[in-house]
Amino acid sequence: MTDIALQWNGREADMAIDNGDLVLDSSLQTPVIISLFSDRRARADDALPGDSRDLRGWPGDAWPDVAGDQIGSRMWLLSREKEITETLRRAREYGKESVRWTLEDGIAARTEVTASVPQRGWLRLQVAILRRDGRTENHQYDTLWENL
Repeated sequence: MTDIALQWNGREADMAIDNGDLVLDSSLQTPVIISLFSDRRARADDALPGDSRDLRGWPGDAWPDVAGDQIGSRMWLLSREKEITETLRRAREYGKESVRWTLEDGIAARTEVTASVPQRGWLRLQVAILRRDGRTENHQYDTLWENL
């Protein structure tokens, strides 16, 4: 599967351009960026940030190709949380949830997600995907905590 390559700059994703042309990519980088940094709809039992009542989510999830499929992650729920161990545990959980589709679609045999704070105000997500063909893809994304 080949996609238009996305690049992550710590605040947002943008299409990769080389000499005026869109860059194509057959790795999982683009779908992983979309999975981690698009807003998945909050669950009914999720505590929403601040005084918000907005459950967010991608409109296309109302008509998924596969029943129950959702795009994105619930990482946005952490936007007003403190940088503590429990929050990192949740970031890891939300990251794993967001790339679970790679297992369900038979692309990956296993996924690993870690979350850390490389410096104050930043969240680092490391995603390792062991593909069924034996190759491992490692992806690392740093994002400003306030951009979650």
